[in-house]
Amino acid sequence: MEFDILPVTRFKQNCSILWCEKTNRAAVIDPGGDLSELINFIELLELEPEVALVTHGHFDHCGGAAQFAEMTGVRIEGPHRGDAHVVAKLDQIGEQYGVPARSYEPARWLEHGDRIRFGEEELEVLHCPGHCQGHVAYFSASRRQAFVGDILFRHTIGAWEHPDGNLPLLIESIRSKLFPLGDDVGFVPGHGPTSTFGHERQENPFVGDEAFARWCARFSGSVDPALDR
Repeated sequence: MEFDILPVTRFKQNCSILWCEKTNRAAVIDPGGDLSELINFIELLELEPEVALVTHGHFDHCGGAAQFAEMTGVRIEGPHRGDAHVVAKLDQIGEQYGVPARSYEPARWLEHGDRIRFGEEELEVLHCPGHCQGHVAYFSASRRQAFVGDILFRHTIGAWEHPDGNLPLLIESIRSKLFPLGDDVGFVPGHGPTSTFGHERQENPFVGDEAFARWCARFSGSVDPALDR
């Protein structure tokens, strides 16, 4: 599997284009906007888009999914049904922010442990709530690569200070579902530079090993100490 990253919209959201080298079948993660750039890239590499995957329901990540599906014929999968109420309001949010966001009904709402296939490649779905209720991440075991949306960033974590956010749950998602994938695993965040889980375990001031130990000591009982691994 190969992939490339195209920052889209004025929020510079990382849209990832993944493709199977044997078949040229492709998956596009978070087609939030600037669809002409995505289509140009796909055509330049002579890829055949098969599926649009959504990490969560915020408009900069999925506002362009419906139109992208119309333009390319792909199916939309994701996120988890916990974000259905956000996806349903994309039209309203688009008008509010002056962006061409549109609501959609995915071919499948995703659950933890689901598998996504395109060409001969496979991604595992990880339900990681905390930034919002229905957030999912995608993991390629063969490529040792994850695509985590707004859950985790280089040296920081996703926002939680909104109605659907939950800080303890966000930390739990990162520590119990992402970090156990392996220190060698690279990840593409929703915005900004890439990193590895191993680097974040060492250096992240919010969820790194040292930070987590301090969190447990300060808020004893708020987070299960068993997650400290």
